[in-house]
Amino acid sequence: MSRGRSAQGMGRELSLGGTGRRFFTERAHSSVVPAATTLGRKRLRMALDISSRQKASSIRTLPTRTSRVPSVTSSPRTESAPGRAIRVGVIGYGYWGPNLVRNFWEVPGCEVLAVSDKREAQLALAQARYPAITTTTDSHALLADPAVDAVVIMTPVSTHFELALEALQAGKHVLVAKPIATSSEQAAMLIEEAARRHLVLMVDHTFIYTDAVRRIKELVDSGSLGQLYYYDSVRVNLGLFQHDVNVLWDLAVHDLSIMEYVLGEQPCAVAATGAAHIPYQPVNIAYLTCFFESNLLAHHHVNWLAPVKVRRTLICGERQMIVYDDLEPSEKVKVYDRGVTLNGGPERMAESLINYRTGDMWAPQISLTEGLRVEIHHFLDCVRHGRRPLSDGHAGLRVITLLEAATRSLAQRGQLVETSARSARLAV
Repeated sequence: MSRGRSAQGMGRELSLGGTGRRFFTERAHSSVVPAATTLGRKRLRMALDISSRQKASSIRTLPTRTSRVPSVTSSPRTESAPGRAIRVGVIGYGYWGPNLVRNFWEVPGCEVLAVSDKREAQLALAQARYPAITTTTDSHALLADPAVDAVVIMTPVSTHFELALEALQAGKHVLVAKPIATSSEQAAMLIEEAARRHLVLMVDHTFIYTDAVRRIKELVDSGSLGQLYYYDSVRVNLGLFQHDVNVLWDLAVHDLSIMEYVLGEQPCAVAATGAAHIPYQPVNIAYLTCFFESNLLAHHHVNWLAPVKVRRTLICGERQMIVYDDLEPSEKVKVYDRGVTLNGGPERMAESLINYRTGDMWAPQISLTEGLRVEIHHFLDCVRHGRRPLSDGHAGLRVITLLEAATRSLAQRGQLVETSARSARLAV
C-alpha cells in the first residue's frame, strides 16, 4: 500500500509561531463561560506565551501498547525510519474528511491506513474509492493501533478535545479540525500534552496555507500599505447549520485565523452581536468587532442564512488597499493604489481639504495550488523533522481566546470584553 516515496517540502519555508488540563466542557454556543480556576488561569497564561520555541520531536517508533482492542489495520508494524512513509488514520469522513483523505492519499511519503466514521454509509463511500484502506466505526480502535503514526480528526467541534487528547496520549501526532477545542483550558491542556510527549499538534487553519493569504501577509509586512486603518471581512452563505456551535465558532474562526496570521497581533478587546432565527438552533448571524492597541479596527460578518455565498476581505492602509475575494477564479487578491491626502499643515489640520487619490489596480500572481495540499505537506514535514507547525496549538488557542471573549460579549448584547490574551500579558 505504501508508495515508498519520501515526503516533499512546501517549496518555501514557513515562518513558525507549548501548555494545560480540562476544567469544563462548556458548549461553544453557550452564553455563559465559567470562570477558570487559579490553576487553569496559570496554565492558560503559560500557553499564551507564544515566545516558546520548543520543537516537536521527529517521527519515532511508537510503543506497542497492551490492549484488548485489535489493530484496525492488517499490515504489520515496522520500525520507524527517516525514509519510510508516515502512516495516517483519519477520524471523520463527512463534509471535510474526504478532502483530507484524498490529499493524504496523493501526497508522496504518506500512507493512509484507516478511516473511521460512525456512519456505515460514509465508510462505504471511502471503501469504494480507496479499496486498500481499512474502515472502522470504532475510533478508539484506530487511536490504539500502534501502526498509526499520525491522526487526523475531522469530527464535530464538541468531540475535538476528547479525541485529540486520546490520540496524543496514545503517542500520535495530531492534525485537528478548527476550532481546536471548545475552551481555552482544553486547548491549553492539548498544548501541554503534545509538548510533554514531544508530538506535533496542528490545527486545520487551511486558509493561511493558501498563496493568496500568504501574499497578503507579504504585502502587509512589507509596509507597502502604510499604516493600517481597518480590516473588514464578510463570510456568508446558506448553511450549513451546526448543532454544537454557533456561527462565530463555525465561520468566524476562519477569518480570525487569517487576521491573526496577516496582522501578527492580537486584539485587546472584542464586541459581538448576533441572533438566532431558527428555533432550538444556535446563533446563525453575528457581527464581531475587534479592537487593537493602535487605531486599527477589524470587523467580521458571518451568517448561515444568506441567499448568496460571499467570501470577501478588505484591508485598508494609508497608502494602498487590498481586496481579497476567495471566490474569484484567478485574481483573488487585488491591490488598489487609492486613498486620501490632506492639503494643509498639521497646525491647521481642522481646515485641511481632503483630496481623493485614485491610482492603479494590480493583481499579484497567485498560485492556485490547493491550500489543503500545502497544509498537508507542512504537517508531514513537521512530523518527519520535528518542526513546529505554523498553525500549531498556540495558534488554535489564540483563536479560542477571541471566540470565548466574543461569546461573553454576545451574551451581554455587544458589551466590550477584553481578551484573555491581553489579560495574560498584563498579569505577567
